[in-house]
Amino acid sequence: MAQLREHYPLFVESNTEVIAVGPEEPGEFKTWWQANQMPFIGIADPKHKIADLFGQKVNVLKLGRMPASFLVDKTGLIRFSYFGSSMSDIPESKKVLDLINHLNEEVK
Repeated sequence: MAQLREHYPLFVESNTEVIAVGPEEPGEFKTWWQANQMPFIGIADPKHKIADLFGQKVNVLKLGRMPASFLVDKTGLIRFSYFGSSMSDIPESKKVLDLINHLNEEVK
């Protein structure tokens, strides 16, 4: 999340909105979100409805849901998906931004 917070202005420049989904209850999620000054949209998903819809994996040996990242275009088509195998296994912002910029070039 810190990486996304740090690079969020670059996502905005690329005409991209970042939305993060967390498993916490709404009150706990809001408290953490505000304390960490997240500049993008965050959604509490305590019943895992969104996580299940996108096929986010669970690994009980690693204490819960593994990270998942998606790029969804303006038509609702998933253009990129990444399922992490550990809590630190997330794509680098540069890789995602490069992909976004490539997709934006396709649209022009």
